[in-house]
Amino acid sequence: MSAVVYKGFTQEEMEFQFNPQVSAPDYPRWAEERKKASLRAREALKSYLDVSYGSSPRQVMDIFPAAKSGAPVLAYIHGGYWRGGSKEENCHFAELCVKRGATVAVLEHDLCPSVTVTEIVRQIRSAIVWIHGNIAKYGGNPSRLYLAGSSAGGHLVAMALAHDWQKEALPRQLIKGATAISGVYDLDAVLHVSVNNEIRLEEDSARENSPFLHPPLPYSPLIIAVGGDETRGWKQMSEDFFTLCKKRGVECEYLEVPGAHHFSLSAHLADPNSPLARAILRQTSL
Repeated sequence: MSAVVYKGFTQEEMEFQFNPQVSAPDYPRWAEERKKASLRAREALKSYLDVSYGSSPRQVMDIFPAAKSGAPVLAYIHGGYWRGGSKEENCHFAELCVKRGATVAVLEHDLCPSVTVTEIVRQIRSAIVWIHGNIAKYGGNPSRLYLAGSSAGGHLVAMALAHDWQKEALPRQLIKGATAISGVYDLDAVLHVSVNNEIRLEEDSARENSPFLHPPLPYSPLIIAVGGDETRGWKQMSEDFFTLCKKRGVECEYLEVPGAHHFSLSAHLADPNSPLARAILRQTSL
């Protein structure tokens, strides 16, 4: 019998529990649908594309402004286990949010193994600082900044909420609210799945970047969402993170989306009737 390596799971079980491409083999269909929907959104909306916030070619964002200035801002961070994904294929929800009155910024960042997870966390925090200082030029209100992110993007949302923005002479509640969707919160789990061959986390870097060890500060309301059809291990990670955040005094909501798995959750972002989209719109007062 194989030895248990993480939270009651053996090494053989880890791949199914924490590698969504194994547990949801229909993921290419969902990725293709999201790509097509994102292309439609890019064609339909006014946009400012490839706006730079940093020094490398991937430190850019696409901004989809609301019709009226002073709009709330929703900054979205795509998934891909820190080693894949692009803003071009993850703006499928932007049309819904823009029509409701939000300015949307879809962020991109460098990828593992070219950079470390530590560097990606730094880049996303840098992007948030850039948005606060510059989004008014694009019709957004920097005092109404919200975050959302899926999978690895959910992790990056959590790490942004753990940051002390006052140390950078910024408002303590720089982020007015956030939604972490099917996030990776305990990076110890990643050490035991094959994707780490590309991510290249080690024990020290996993501890440094784990929201379980660096939870959000109690300043911003947080929605923790997960698919009802995700694996037992992934759902337990979200439940445990929710419990931790509540204990830390974070205003927190747990949302399990019925019938959704790790990849089909993306379609819910663009569906005004989905409980996930409704929760985000409600949080941003749209």
